[in-house]
Amino acid sequence: MYKLIKPFLFSQDPEAIHESIGTLGEYLGYSHCAPLMGIFYNFHHFSLESSLFGMRFPNPVGLAAGFDKKARLLSLLPFLGFGFAEVGTVTPRPQEGNPRPRLFRLDQDTALINRMGFNNEGVDRMLVRLAGKPKDFILGVNIGKNKDTPQESTWKDYEECFLKVSDLADYIVVNVSSPNTSHLRELQEREPLTFLIKKIQARNKEKVRPKPVLLKIAPDLHNSQLDDIISVVKETKIAGIIATNTTTVGAGGLSGRPLRKRSTEVIRYLFQKSTGTIPIIGVGGIFSAEDAYEKIRAGASLVQLYTGLVYEGPGLVKKINQGLVKFLQRDGFSSIQEAVGKS
Repeated sequence: MYKLIKPFLFSQDPEAIHESIGTLGEYLGYSHCAPLMGIFYNFHHFSLESSLFGMRFPNPVGLAAGFDKKARLLSLLPFLGFGFAEVGTVTPRPQEGNPRPRLFRLDQDTALINRMGFNNEGVDRMLVRLAGKPKDFILGVNIGKNKDTPQESTWKDYEECFLKVSDLADYIVVNVSSPNTSHLRELQEREPLTFLIKKIQARNKEKVRPKPVLLKIAPDLHNSQLDDIISVVKETKIAGIIATNTTTVGAGGLSGRPLRKRSTEVIRYLFQKSTGTIPIIGVGGIFSAEDAYEKIRAGASLVQLYTGLVYEGPGLVKKINQGLVKFLQRDGFSSIQEAVGKS
């Protein structure tokens, strides 16, 4: 079906068609069609299940942040085969983001360039949608800062978002790696990152049930910076790392096939240097079960999709899960967890 409509979709403005799909997906999620879609897209197998962050994931394939910035698809995603999803990035106050056009397809490279700039409706609007999320579906919320927030007050934006979403989210992601917000990536340096994460963790510890906090990093960090990331994660005792965000290209961020190799390299380095003690969610250039399995064998316990969905359609989730089962059986692994880091 997706192959039939893809030429029409790709003839339209990328951001406009993405918004239209979001509107349609929101409608379908609340319609009687959603359970019927589950018949075609869902796939279950015991070997795909895993336990992480104190939660049971039915399969390792999730939706990456950025695809559903406004949390409009929460009722539909469980019927598309995802094991979990991440919404956002969300900021304390609504913001328009960067001027359009700001989303571009690179069809020959099977890639996207985005210059979105954390466009979103603000955290209070997202809370309304989060309140209606399916009870048994694992949901993460990706948080960031407003563009006009002074650098010295950045931590307050993250703290505000954390405090507001933490009761409704299953895990929270601190996004300091988008290339589309000025000076944001400076927060990945050891001193400011430690300060920021400690602020979040201090509020997290005040909760009766603290939530898993993860850090999303860029693929453009060199090894000494990755070493610092590992040290910060261990020092602050956050739950894990999401590797990786988009890579910087001009004034935007590049995602898709060109990112696959570097993303996997970062995952492998983090896993090996931390001796497998830090859980990793792998993102970047996943278009097939082979791509997902590569990241799992490199050290990712879970994976996430974005650009692959744009080019391959929603059936990709099922194809990946079916393929993963075959790879596990071929290599003698009884579960996804057994295969993690076995490169």
